[in-house]
Amino acid sequence: MSDSVRMPSETKHPELLCPAGSMASLEAALEGGADAVYLGGTQLNARANAKNFNAEELRAATRLAHAHGVKVYLTLNTLVTDRELTAFTDAAKDAVRAGVDALIVADVGGAERLRREIPSLELHASTQMSGHNSAMARDLAERGFTRMVAAREISRANLAALLERSPIETELFVHGALCVCHSGQCLFSSLVGGRSGNRGECAQPCRLPYRAKTGEYPLSLRDLSLAKQVPELAGLGVASFKIEGRMKSPEYVYEVARTFRRLIDENRGATDAEMRRLAEAFSRGGFTDGYYTGNVGRGMLGVRSDADKEKSRAVAPFGGLTRRIPLAVGVRMVAGEPVTLTLSDGTHSVTVAGDIPQAARTVPMTGEAVLRSLCRFGGTPYEAGETAIELGAGLMLPVSRLNDLRRRAVEALEDAGQPQARAEFPAAPQKPQKKRVSLRSAVFARPGQVTEAARAYFGRIYLPLFDFAAGADGVVLPPVIFDRDEGRVAEALRSARAAGAVYALVGNAGHLGFAVDAGLIPVGDFRLNITNSESAAFWERRGMEQCVLSPELTLPQMRDLGGNTAVIVYGRIPLMLLEKCVTKEVSDCAGCARGQAELVDRRGVHFPLLREWEHRNLVLNSLPTCMSDREDALLRAGLTAWHFLFTTESPREVDGVVAAFRSGAPLAGQVRRV
Repeated sequence: MSDSVRMPSETKHPELLCPAGSMASLEAALEGGADAVYLGGTQLNARANAKNFNAEELRAATRLAHAHGVKVYLTLNTLVTDRELTAFTDAAKDAVRAGVDALIVADVGGAERLRREIPSLELHASTQMSGHNSAMARDLAERGFTRMVAAREISRANLAALLERSPIETELFVHGALCVCHSGQCLFSSLVGGRSGNRGECAQPCRLPYRAKTGEYPLSLRDLSLAKQVPELAGLGVASFKIEGRMKSPEYVYEVARTFRRLIDENRGATDAEMRRLAEAFSRGGFTDGYYTGNVGRGMLGVRSDADKEKSRAVAPFGGLTRRIPLAVGVRMVAGEPVTLTLSDGTHSVTVAGDIPQAARTVPMTGEAVLRSLCRFGGTPYEAGETAIELGAGLMLPVSRLNDLRRRAVEALEDAGQPQARAEFPAAPQKPQKKRVSLRSAVFARPGQVTEAARAYFGRIYLPLFDFAAGADGVVLPPVIFDRDEGRVAEALRSARAAGAVYALVGNAGHLGFAVDAGLIPVGDFRLNITNSESAAFWERRGMEQCVLSPELTLPQMRDLGGNTAVIVYGRIPLMLLEKCVTKEVSDCAGCARGQAELVDRRGVHFPLLREWEHRNLVLNSLPTCMSDREDALLRAGLTAWHFLFTTESPREVDGVVAAFRSGAPLAGQVRRV
């Protein structure tokens, strides 16, 4: 009996979107049957260590893909600073001129610049934008996006709700590596190792060992595979099945592409044998579908063993692209008229004229000889299919002229397969209009941390939404609000408003409407990843009273950005937001409730763990950021709005921090600087 799962054959086929980290991988994707590929240029993409494509290679890759009827999406999916915005837009324009079909972007400010300068450009929201609900999809639609890449952590029920209510396409990762942290919310590699995951340089600290009860790798997840859920996902309405792997080999790309091509075409789930072949191509001790099925637990963990590597090395080498596109070839060669060659690939048809044939002095050309010259497609992606020729008697034409005709016809056909040129418009940079205010604001993890000294020092105090208490000024919205959570969040916001809350700290575009609907004044949290003035201006226009800047910025970058923006001057900045509870791997629920759980790395460095709403975990930095003795540096940079994060501190420690900032004294112990 087959162990595959079948669904009705009328289900619409989703797009199969495959990675292309190199030209060889692009060919592997085409050979495997991809409908679309995504690839990066030489800058500003989230896989900086892939081979990627320079300008000339990008043009060649796009022409090759389009010849096969395959779309090309370019990844410009990193955060950008003000000094990089021009390079960002220039890279986008170069990609459009090369013929790419859409851009995958992560930076809000960069997207706004592109929408003004290339308004007809198709934009896809990267998973780095942290899109996890239909409210985000509606917000993106208003901003000109046509597609959102959904969070990998989404369950079947939440995905179904998103798809039912989204006005734009949803792209879903169905196979490949899983980050343990919600995409766009990981600062571990950046703040600890100086290599920003948000800028394509992740050092993968999640793959390193840590002390744990259940093994040394409590953050390392198995690779995702939803190959057995293909018909279900198609039936739900997922528009694009995305395969992760721009850093992986052509052999991996080919094996995964051809497997999913077969599953999509046959509208069935993978057999056990197919799952084994996928694991041989690449896995970390097998696969997981835990987020999608709701089986979120220890079984999701995995590392790449020597046995896994041996299996991958045994996979047959990718032999190169063998697929050819058959062309209908039509020739008309009659006396007194230029010879014409018509090529058609079934979608596009072109006719190119050549020289006027001459009267043959000796032996006239035969139809076979003419077609032999005009059907020699050699190093192109094409081969001759049906042929037709109208040939007058007693004519000849030099073979060199026929070869030239063929070359020009192929170029014309390739040009016909490229997207139409998109109009470009110069646009002035957008700058925020508001000015920085002098404000001390603080987020407290628990009401019991808010001391009298804190109330006297801070002009604004935030508490988590579901722990709000009278005396605070605002709430912190949960960093993840899936569709099925909306009702509880809306009710909690109404209750907080009635209890005296005025402000809402918002960390996701899909959450802004909840705060506004509850009558609260929205303030942008650091999770919005604001790294340039275009982003600050955008959120200002959306009604944000103030925004907390990304902690990845330097003081000079914060200084130049402007607007009513705040800087985190104290606190253990969250490095990771985990959907899977890692506390169970290192402690227990009692330790979690007491705030005593922590990760300890191989060097003995301690990273506290904090419980988030719905039992998500926050991994906090081992060192608190502290600028208590650097007030002069902050003020010289014009940074007058200071934001504090209190997470694991006792009330006594809170008072110590307040005292240090009041007196300008350094805080005892090692700290991190802005």
